[in-house]
Order: sequence, then C-alpha cells, then structure tokens
Amino acid sequence: MSEYVIEMCNITKEFPGIIANDNITLQLKKGEIHALLGENGAGKSTLMSVLFGLYQPEKGVIKKDGKEVKIKDPNDANALGIGMVHQHFKLVHNFSVLQNIILGVETTKGGFLKMDDARKKVMTLSEQYGLRVDPDALIENITVGMQQRVEILKMLYRDNEILIFDEPTAVLTPQEIDELMKIMKGLAAEGKSILFITHKLNEIKAVADRCTVLRKGKYVGTVNVADVSKEEMSEMMVGRKVSLNVEKEPSHPSEVVFEVEGLTVVNKEHGKKVVDNVSFQVRRGEIVCIAGIDGNGQSELIQAVTGLIKADSGTVKLKGEDITHASIRHRNTHGMSHIPEDRHKHGLVLDYPLSYNLVLQSYFEPEYCQAGFLKYDKINQYAEKLIGKYDIRSGQGGSTIARSMSGGNQQKAIVAREIDRDPDLLIAVQPTRGLDVGAIEYIHRQIVAERDRNKAVLLVSLELDEVMNLSDRILVIYEGQIVADLDPSKVTVQELGLYMAGSKREEGK
Repeated sequence: MSEYVIEMCNITKEFPGIIANDNITLQLKKGEIHALLGENGAGKSTLMSVLFGLYQPEKGVIKKDGKEVKIKDPNDANALGIGMVHQHFKLVHNFSVLQNIILGVETTKGGFLKMDDARKKVMTLSEQYGLRVDPDALIENITVGMQQRVEILKMLYRDNEILIFDEPTAVLTPQEIDELMKIMKGLAAEGKSILFITHKLNEIKAVADRCTVLRKGKYVGTVNVADVSKEEMSEMMVGRKVSLNVEKEPSHPSEVVFEVEGLTVVNKEHGKKVVDNVSFQVRRGEIVCIAGIDGNGQSELIQAVTGLIKADSGTVKLKGEDITHASIRHRNTHGMSHIPEDRHKHGLVLDYPLSYNLVLQSYFEPEYCQAGFLKYDKINQYAEKLIGKYDIRSGQGGSTIARSMSGGNQQKAIVAREIDRDPDLLIAVQPTRGLDVGAIEYIHRQIVAERDRNKAVLLVSLELDEVMNLSDRILVIYEGQIVADLDPSKVTVQELGLYMAGSKREEGK
C-alpha cells in the first residue's frame, strides 16, 4: 500500500501565452493537512483544478493509493472520493441549503425527490463536524461563512475522503477563520486528507502538517511546517525577503478633504438602520480605517458615500462640495477613487480585456475618445504603462480578458486604475482580501505612498493586522454606529476586538 493517498507526478498545464504548471510533483499523505502555498498566479488553483478534473494536463500522471487514475471531469473526481471547495463558491443562490448539498446526487423514487433521508444525513453530518446550518434557508439569504459550510457539507455528503480547499479563508471574518481551522483539524482527525490552498502564513502555521511551495508555475519545495519560520516560507514563495510589517513615517494631517455628517441608511427589506447617524472626517495626509466585524454596516456606509446606493439622510462633502446626491461619475471626476469590496461585481467588467478595464472611469476623456470613437492605440499604450508600473501579470498583456487573470492580478489592476487617476480621496475597501504576502506588501506601500503625497485615504478592513499596521486613526463600527475613534499606537489588538464585538464603547460615542 502506498504511503501517499494522492500523488500528482510531473504535471504540466499550459494556457495561451503561459505555462501555469511546469513539471510539478505533489504528494498527499492520508490524514494530513497539506498546504499549497504560492503567490497569486503561481499555479495553485490550476494544479487543484487538474486534480478535480476541471482541466486536463498536457503531461504527467495522477495516482491514488499508488495506482494511476484518469480524472476526465469532476464526476470522476467524486467517484474517487475527491471533493473541492472553490474560492468563488459554486452554489445556486435561489436554492435552499439542503437542495445545494444534494444537487447532482439526488435520491429519487418514481420521478420524485426523496428529501427525508437526505435531510437526516445532512443534519447528522452537520452535528458530527460542528457545521451548523439551516437546511431550509436560501443561499442568497445566508452569510459567506455559512455558504462555505454548505460547500464543505456537499463534499462530506458525497463521502469524499480527499478534500481540496481553495483559498477557504479569503472571504471570512477572523472568528469564522478560527472556526474553519477547528473544522479542518476535526476532519483530518477523522482520517480525511486535506489539500489547503492559501497564501496566509499564519493559517499554515496553525493547521498544516506539510507545505508545498510553488513560484511562477514551478515547484520550489516541500517542508515540514513545524521546522520553518513564516519568514522562510514567505521567502520561498516570493523569491526574496518580504517585510511582514508596514514601514511608514508618522502622519501629518492637514485640511479636511472628506466629511460625512449624520449619514443614515435604512435596509429596505427589514426597515432597520444599517448605518445609523454616522459622522466623521478624513484629512489630507492621513489613513483613517473603519474597522468592524463583517456585516456591521461598513459595506452600506461605503456604498452610500460612493453613490452605489442612496442614503436616507445626512450629507457627504468632498473638498467642501456637497456630493450627497451627485452621480458616481461626478464623484469620480471630482477627486474620489474607490477600490471596491467585491472586485468582480463592482470593480471589473470580467469579459472585457484588461486594457478596457483600466480606462473604465476615463474612456470618455478627450485623451481616449474623439467624436464618440475610442482611440484604441492610446488605451493600449496607457494599459501597457500601468501593467509595467504596477506589475500586473497577464498572459497576453492589455488584451488579456480580465476573467482569466488570477484574483491578485485582478486586484492589482483595480488598484492601478484607481491610484493612477491621482485622486484627492482614495477609498480602499478590503484592498488585500485574498492576496499573497508579496502583493499585500506592494498594495500597502501604494496606500502609504498616497498618504505621503498628501492625499486622504479611507480604508475599510476586516484584517486586524492591516488595521493596526496601516491606520493613522481607527474608527470602529458596530451595528451601524461609530463606537470609537482610536489611535493605533495607543490601543491593543485585544481592546480593538472588544470595541468591534460591541462589548466596549468610547465615552460620548
């Protein structure tokens, strides 16, 4: 019997203009949690998609328990006991939790669905693994953390023994991440074998037994996690020393650029105030961070100030001008830039080429447009400039379709577009969500550079390290209200956590 439950030997996978996996070998032992670490675009998701049957490799073989197997599609993978939770979940939003879990492996009798047995099995699994879900809730009405539990239950329902998690924590709150780590350890203790794609070194240290590192599509090495430091792993991953701390001088704020007063947003469905009488200012030369646990009104607050939704009351001023009812284009052309929370929904047109995405806010300017016709040469020149300046990696330059790029490079494209427009106010929401240490270091430097160029920066982040490292001031939001205005040099992470959880409030807030 082979020591390894899965072996991927000498796998090569190519796409137009790029070798995504170049002769990679990966070996997974039974009952281990094996991390797959690499920068955005290093080929991690591609390698796992080969194992799950979504792609066919040009070269190489896959073995299960020492025997060579052919995996032509995900049904073959499932038949071999291989399941996968994708980075962007594959769920049907208007189906219930239960319907999503059994989709594709339904039990029928006389042409009718038999849901009772399925419900029993799902509830047993959810108890056994601590994955509490409401089987009758619709996917569109549950949190991202809950959706992830549904994806895990889908694998367990199919009796999968080899579980692939692709960036499972990219969209979770710190509390949900802790919960997921416990669940993964429990699954491994039950004898499941887990492949865990990530670029968060803390998580690898917390749960993984071994770690395989990829860089630019090539295999770098496999290490025992207990024997190496986070710094050593980050150097293997990026190929150079990476600073895990943000280096910045003290801030010197000057005049107010952005002012929000008495802003209130009411949720139309349940009539509750999701943003409740919020007031704050952001000055030139400072980074103000709105910190809070996901779902406390920060998304609605940013949507209201950027014009994506209408506020019910209150005013928003940019450089002294009341822009409460201004159009999104007016805000964009008058000094506001916005790195949105959801890069796919609000940041990019995924089926447009990269070059078009880089001029989404400026294609109508005389530089890129004449008598209603686009100047393609100018657009392509500008795209090439940004691709070089911001190190956006894409197989076919400006003509690469945005959807085909890795998440980190999609994010870099948005950051490049928003910063290059030279805004007076940069609003950055979760700017490093799902990014590797190299890309995080890069984006943090860009944000600090904006501050140092005397711009105002409003940051929204769920990552406590990011909040503490980048901010000059921290505004804590809880249930739609600002409950504290803190100096990061005078507050501890634990204290910040208490404010975020609503256990503590500043006087007068």
